[in-house]
Amino acid sequence: MARTNYGYEKRQKELAKQKKKAEKAQKKLEKAHQPADGEQDPEQEETDQESSEEAKESE
Repeated sequence: MARTNYGYEKRQKELAKQKKKAEKAQKKLEKAHQPADGEQDPEQEETDQESSEEAKESE
């Protein structure tokens, strides 16, 4: 009768944890570099405000 190789099972479990942790870290980095849907770059907001002010003045 063959014995169970618990060391192999443990190693596979550790590798799965490491892979999941790496994927989570990558996802977190991607999320940090992307602006949220409702947010714009501060520079873009300034130009939007300037153009709306100019439109008000021309009326």
